[in-house]
Parts: sequence; structure tokens; C-alpha cells
Amino acid sequence: MKHTALRISMALLAGIFVASCTPNPYAATNKVYKKQAKAYGKTLWAEPKPDPEITYPQGDYWVGATNFNMRKPNYVIIHHTAQNSTAQTLKTFTTPATQVSAHYVIGRDGKVYQMLNDYLRAWHGGASRWGNNTDINSSSIGIELDNNGAEPFAEPQINSLIGVLEMLKKKHAIPAANFIGHSDIAPTRKVDPNPTFPWKQLATSGFGLWYDENALDSVVVAKTVIDSVAIADSTLLQPEVLVFEQEPVHKVPDTFNPVDALRIIGYDVRNPEAAIKAFKLHFIQTEINAVLTEKDKLILYNLYKKYL
Repeated sequence: MKHTALRISMALLAGIFVASCTPNPYAATNKVYKKQAKAYGKTLWAEPKPDPEITYPQGDYWVGATNFNMRKPNYVIIHHTAQNSTAQTLKTFTTPATQVSAHYVIGRDGKVYQMLNDYLRAWHGGASRWGNNTDINSSSIGIELDNNGAEPFAEPQINSLIGVLEMLKKKHAIPAANFIGHSDIAPTRKVDPNPTFPWKQLATSGFGLWYDENALDSVVVAKTVIDSVAIADSTLLQPEVLVFEQEPVHKVPDTFNPVDALRIIGYDVRNPEAAIKAFKLHFIQTEINAVLTEKDKLILYNLYKKYL
């Protein structure tokens, strides 16, 4: 019995030793990360020097403020990778030639890889806009979900995403309305995350806004119709008929302008059709086209009032 316990203990120790000695396949690129971060640190540490090309009068000496801290992100942008595996995405984000990166990558299995410090600027948004913010990369955290763009998002992946969002919201005090998708900030270029993404689930957890379900409530209205049939030169009136129709409880005002509403929410409406498609990808998730149905307008109007 003692020999068996000894063999088990030795096997466990051997396993731990092997695991601790397993080389990190990204050791080389991690060195590149540290080198670049160190260089930026030196830039921040350096005392500003007078610029001889400046024409306005400069102070007699440098005065460093004592009241400051790190600039913090104010948005979270959610993407899908449009690639076939987490490993492929990690390689993409550690290859300089690709010129793309993100702060976090979350695999289908729920494993989270933080690739960049929250305070550093990742290259994930590209040419994008939200409201008057035209440099989203400088004020946001990018999260990439391992997904080929056409498949549903795995439950472990969404569970981990919510965990990451909880941490980021608490750490950086990010407003609920500022958790958005790549297609929201780049409607003419991007369609991620795909239509299966559970935006409503995230909004229920406090990440992003969603419309009020009762905005689509309707009531049954009875209308009286009198059928008539022409007979020769006279008209024979048929009995009254009750026709039951459904009308919305909430109505969109006649003065409501959908494009203005999209702009107020944050969408870039220089291409209204693209903005409508991006809105429908996020909030409707079916029939993603440039046509707003009456139901779509009710949802848009309800959301628009939340953003006022």
C-alpha cells in the first residue's frame, strides 16, 4: 500500500515538473512585447525637452504635474475572429505584418488570452466611428471571440466573455451603453459579431443596451365593417361584420426621423443604408437589410429615447 502511494506521489510530482518545464510557444513574441512596452515606458519617463522649432515662448524650466494617472478605456468593442481556431488568431496577432491585435481573445472552449495591457492601444477597430469619436482604438478595449463568422457562439465562450466584461466594467467604470460591436462602429466594412451573438443576454447582465420588450405590445381592436353588394341599380347592405386587428400600444411619432435616431445612438449615418443594416444586425438579428419595418422603427424609437 505504501509503495502504491509512493508511486502515485512520484507520478504527480513528475507531471507537475513536466508541466512547469513546458516551453511557452509565444516566448519569442512575448520578448517583443516586453521590449516595446519598455520603450514606451522610457518615453513616458523622459523629461520633456524644449523644442527649438517652437515659435511661442516656453517656460524657463520643466514643471511636472503631481496629480495624474493612467488614461483609461471607455468602450469595449466585441468582434468575431472570422478564423478557424484560437491558435490561428493568436498567430495572427503576434505576426507584425498583419498589423492587427486585440486586448483579449476568447476561445470556443472559454479560455481567455489577454494579449495586451488594458491601458495600451490595440489595433482592432480600424477606420471606425461612434458618435463624434473617430479614433475608437485610442479609447477602447478590443475583445475577439474565436468564431468563423457563421457559427453560433459556444456557451463556455459567452460565459467567459461575461466574466471578462464584469471585470472590465468594474475596473474601468465603463458605461453600460459603451459595450458595442465592431459592426456598430464600422457599418460599411464589418459584420461582426455575427447575427447569432446574444446581445440581449449581455444587456440583461449590464453590458450594452436593449429595447423594452413592451415597446412591441399590441392590443386587439374591433372594427365594424359593412359589406355591400350592388344589385342592378340598388345596393343591398349586408350585416355588420366585426374585424379584429392588432394595433401597437406604443406608436412612433409622425415626426420621428430614423436616420437622426441612429446618429444620436452613435451610428455613422453618412451611409444610411449601412447604418440601418448594422442596427438590425445588433438589435433585430433577422432580415438584415436596409429596410426598417414598422416593428424595427418601434425598436429604434425605444432605443433612441434611452440614448437621449
